Amino acid sequence: MSSATPLAGTPRVRRLPLAGVLRLGRPSDIWFKPALSVVVAVAPPNLTLLAFDRLDLAMYTMAGSLCALYAHHRPYAARGRALAGVVLGMVAGLGVGLVAASLTGSAVVLVTVGALVAAVQKALCDATRIGPPGHVVLTFISSASLFAPQTLAQVPGHLALALAAGTWAWLVGMAPGLFRPHGPERRATAHALNAAAAYAENRRPHGSGTAHAAVQAAWQTLLSAGARSETRRALERLVVRAEVALASPGDADPHRLRVWARELRGTGPVPRAAYDDELLGVEAELAVPARRWWRALGPLAPIAMRTALGCALAGYASLALGVGRPYWALVTAASLYQANVTLTWSRGVQRVVGNLVGVLVFAAVVPLAHLGPAALVLCCLAFNFGAEALIGRNYWLGSICVTPMALLITEFAGYQEPGRLITERVVDTLVGALVGIVAAMAVTNRRAGDRVEHALATVERARARAARLLAEPHPAPGSLDTARRALAAALVDLRAGVEAASGEWWQRALPQERVVRAEQAGHRTLAATIRHHRAEGARP
Repeated sequence: MSSATPLAGTPRVRRLPLAGVLRLGRPSDIWFKPALSVVVAVAPPNLTLLAFDRLDLAMYTMAGSLCALYAHHRPYAARGRALAGVVLGMVAGLGVGLVAASLTGSAVVLVTVGALVAAVQKALCDATRIGPPGHVVLTFISSASLFAPQTLAQVPGHLALALAAGTWAWLVGMAPGLFRPHGPERRATAHALNAAAAYAENRRPHGSGTAHAAVQAAWQTLLSAGARSETRRALERLVVRAEVALASPGDADPHRLRVWARELRGTGPVPRAAYDDELLGVEAELAVPARRWWRALGPLAPIAMRTALGCALAGYASLALGVGRPYWALVTAASLYQANVTLTWSRGVQRVVGNLVGVLVFAAVVPLAHLGPAALVLCCLAFNFGAEALIGRNYWLGSICVTPMALLITEFAGYQEPGRLITERVVDTLVGALVGIVAAMAVTNRRAGDRVEHALATVERARARAARLLAEPHPAPGSLDTARRALAAALVDLRAGVEAASGEWWQRALPQERVVRAEQAGHRTLAATIRHHRAEGARP
């Protein structure tokens, strides 16, 4: 337990925000890539089914095609593994849903299965840090499949369709690597340089965490990129320059950092930075076995419980109200769960607003979609693109396109009465959001505080190791660089843990004083390691 005095008056129940929840942010610098990828992944299977007049099978090909949404920020070596895992996870979830649908017609049993699968998908996506869109797309497909008329004999063929479309989505996701093989690493490095330049210009305390997180993300990207080519080594040197700027902002040249970041755009040569010996610690880090993702499952148990309970209760409530598609309420609840209650509440507001506007868009578009099967497919493709193009600005904005797309997908098997679809969607949205948020408040997550304690201990150990190496007259080559990056990573994890725990309800008071002291001491030690290295490099 912490020996520090907790911050006096820390509220156990925190005010849920409304201001800023719907504020639009800046789009991702690669917003168009997932948007285009999903269109390229979805179009060929759907157009093929259209040609054979079998759009009733589109749900199964969509399951595989939507895997193209994932892993766009990862280097291609890591992206290939991640996409393969997503495809297999998608097919597994679809398989569970189809088998359950073929074995029972009990809606209560099907909702229960859907809630349990959603909880597993949430835990696995968070543990592996797969990134957006996370478990939501997986849960949408597996939950919808629970209520698709099915026999056991049909399951293998439908899974084969999903796997074939998933293979195509894997190829779509990997194809840009043929033209820009170091694109993700270059973007991550450029982001780190720009963040360091902004911090060096402003030197505001609240900007330090963002800049250090950007540098740490760049290191994680580079360390997961596979073989260390000369291009990668050049990028590593630039990330070290960003670290130097964070340690000594007064001596940094923000203009040069921004110029380097601009030069990383496109496929031109990577700018060269000096001090090759600064990379000696990278080999040591690569030789250390990576931390296994399943070790993160334990701390995620409360979030998984929230997901299971919220999804189940939302589905049951939808059934009680007589809604024909309870999986919509289930998916709405599943989409809410974030790192803490406060973020879950914000996502709930965004989901409700986006869905309500989305059903109005559906009402306006449905006459066009009903002109024929080709119009239906083209409308879905347009909404696929719009959802991914807009969702980075704010979740509610992307939901405006996700909602009509989901409604149109239900019509692949046959046109339905729009008024009923709209009514059921609105009811399920409100039920799922309300029940989901109540479940999040009811299931406490005291492990968030444990995570802070663990992160504090990790920071203190990493700082002590770095200080011990600084005190040595001749530390082993590369050891101080490795210790520096380990301390930087520990500080980033500590800040993330504190922010997550601060948004929880019914949480014990956090050791704020100890956190502040640990962060201050850690950043001073980071700066000292940079100064030591520069002094060593300047010696003749």
